[in-house]
Amino acid sequence: MTKEFPVEGVELTQLLVVSDVERARAFYVDVLGAKLFREYGGSSAVLEFQGNWLLLVTGGGPTEDKPGVVFEPPDDPNRVSHQLTMRVPDCQVAYEVLSSRGAKFLTPPVDRGGEIRCFFRDPDGHLLEISELTGS
Repeated sequence: MTKEFPVEGVELTQLLVVSDVERARAFYVDVLGAKLFREYGGSSAVLEFQGNWLLLVTGGGPTEDKPGVVFEPPDDPNRVSHQLTMRVPDCQVAYEVLSSRGAKFLTPPVDRGGEIRCFFRDPDGHLLEISELTGS
């Protein structure tokens, strides 16, 4: 028997450690337009966004299946180990809509030759990007 991975039915979930699940859920639902799928007792929420899963969880210490691993929100928003990028058809329009919903951008959209992009953060400092391809 040939074993393969991935197989039909595998889905990817992006996990974000947050300090306040309600505040983070409100941001992702109200600002980005994600849909709440499920909540677990105030310590986590599962959101669906554009066919992807976002799992918002509060921090926690090691468990038997991840010994030595501690989950915690970013302690310095200027030191990034990951980000969420959203490819959009019109960066300026997305910037205006998200700004009107409360997103705080680092700069207005910047044309980088081939793409227009700008960055903002969620309430815990996770970096998000909107990006429009404009050329090759």
